[in-house]
Amino acid sequence: MKLSMLFAPAAITLAVSTTGCVSASLDDFSQAEQTLRLENYFEGETKAYGIFEDRFGKVRRQFDVDITGTVDGNTLTLVEEFDYYDGEQDTRTWTIEILGDGRYRGTANDVPDMAEGRAVGNAFNWKYKVDLKVGDDTWNVGFDDWMYLLQDDVMINRAYVTRYGIRIGQVTIAFQK
Repeated sequence: MKLSMLFAPAAITLAVSTTGCVSASLDDFSQAEQTLRLENYFEGETKAYGIFEDRFGKVRRQFDVDITGTVDGNTLTLVEEFDYYDGEQDTRTWTIEILGDGRYRGTANDVPDMAEGRAVGNAFNWKYKVDLKVGDDTWNVGFDDWMYLLQDDVMINRAYVTRYGIRIGQVTIAFQK
């Protein structure tokens, strides 16, 4: 009896912590009033503003992004010009294949493997790895992006960033057409 009393608090803690890790499902957005299609939203010029927070919630970087999107057949090309508030600048160019039924896959100059994503209703989930420059080193980190199309052509993106399967931070971006 005493042994089970020792493990009861641990079991409750485990149940609470694992329940809190359940993430949203794209199917939760199937009845949304708006429909997000990347090729429609990003064609032309888009402005974005973002922050990177470390795993403790401390804002480590702030940035603006000017995005130019072009559609040619079933290919969406996004040129993202980053201006970090610390003075650094960077460019990422995405080549995204439009597969139909809200499905996409793509690559970028710092994305070594294929990114894959799917849109349902007003939400889009995009998963990929990035070779991220950190000081004099390069880290291969995972991104799990969740984008939500809101009213007035505003879109919010929250990306969970992991290294070796451990969350190291998150990126929050607001897009405006």
